[in-house]
Amino acid sequence: MNIELKAVRKLRIHWPIPLDTMTQLASGDLGALESDPGIASLLQALTATPELGGFGNYHHVFESSAGFEGFTVAEGANPTLGSVGQRTISPTFVFTTYFDDSLSDQAVHELVQRIVDIHPWEVPVIEVSGPLSVSSSVHAPAIESRVA
Repeated sequence: MNIELKAVRKLRIHWPIPLDTMTQLASGDLGALESDPGIASLLQALTATPELGGFGNYHHVFESSAGFEGFTVAEGANPTLGSVGQRTISPTFVFTTYFDDSLSDQAVHELVQRIVDIHPWEVPVIEVSGPLSVSSSVHAPAIESRVA
């Protein structure tokens, strides 16, 4: 098998999680990904999107990390967590995957909108990068045996 580089764009989503989910993940309980309703809905929505996470024979590839997101709520906001003028720290699940750079801008917009529609924050943090190169597997063509 050969490895080639292909042009992709990165999609990174910051998703708030309860402290108990963070604790479960930190202790190595990967079942917390499926048992947390928010993360489960995110994973379900993204798994249903075939354009995401394609690496040759591997599909729906993603990376994740758990951390903290900090923000201060400004006047006029309608926060899910925190209040105006308050510095708030939220446990956060960060989901990262990739999609082919040839995906149209309209398709990218629709993908991001699907995430916004299910995200619990008033203003979700969703990052979409410009083109990057990542590895992908390529099966080498079979070599015919020659008899001398």
